Amino acid sequence: MRTAADVRVVGHGDRRRRARRRRILFGGGELLVTAGVLLLLLVAHQLWWTNREARQGAERTVAALERQWGPRADGPAPEAGSPPPSTPASTTSAPTASAPRPPNPSRRPSYPGVRPRPAQAYAVLVVPRLGLRVPVAEGVGKADVLDKGYVGHYPGTQQPGQEGNFALAGHRNTHGEPFRYLPRLRRGDAIEVETGTATYTYDVDSVLPRTSAMDSGVVRAVPRSLVRPGYGYREQGRYITLTTCTPEFTSRYRMAVWGKLVSVRPR
Repeated sequence: MRTAADVRVVGHGDRRRRARRRRILFGGGELLVTAGVLLLLLVAHQLWWTNREARQGAERTVAALERQWGPRADGPAPEAGSPPPSTPASTTSAPTASAPRPPNPSRRPSYPGVRPRPAQAYAVLVVPRLGLRVPVAEGVGKADVLDKGYVGHYPGTQQPGQEGNFALAGHRNTHGEPFRYLPRLRRGDAIEVETGTATYTYDVDSVLPRTSAMDSGVVRAVPRSLVRPGYGYREQGRYITLTTCTPEFTSRYRMAVWGKLVSVRPR
């Protein structure tokens, strides 16, 4: 026979404690779910939205620069079957002596443009292998240049076509990520820089796959790694340097692609 001592008495205090624990558990679960959703939204914003916004803005800037510069002097190739352009009467009797000669690489004019203002977009970088066509702006600030999807020109380095090193930086991930596929470049690939006066063509000559983020030697006038001195140059020349973070989704190291100027085509 059970006595009163054997009967467990559940008081209101026990019920309240259990109810409080349930509320804490449910509340914690809701907070974790909310935090997970916010984290997913943040990742989507960084990996998709910033790329979309930056790429669209960069494309508009490229179009604006091209409108500002006007048509090229050589013009686009005529469509098949279109009539030849009319020739002024004063020149019809004078035959052409010879076809125009290509630019002489030994006579490369210096960059004739006015010194750009900070964060001003003033050129277009074209990398055919990567399908890349992106504005070049003065400076390497994140908010006013790189996060807009632009490629930034290192202040203090040379301009396109000049003796020395025309050095550029760009994001590899997020905010347009113009240099995401930079490791795909190989020796001999073309890199073009279009300005309002000329197009400067460089050929990829060397790739430094990884170095310290503080390796300033890669952007010097005669580029040469201070960390890995086997990479770089010892003589003066007309170089281009493309730098970005490596490996992907980190900023621990830098990689650099170097090219040499091979031709200048007036606009």
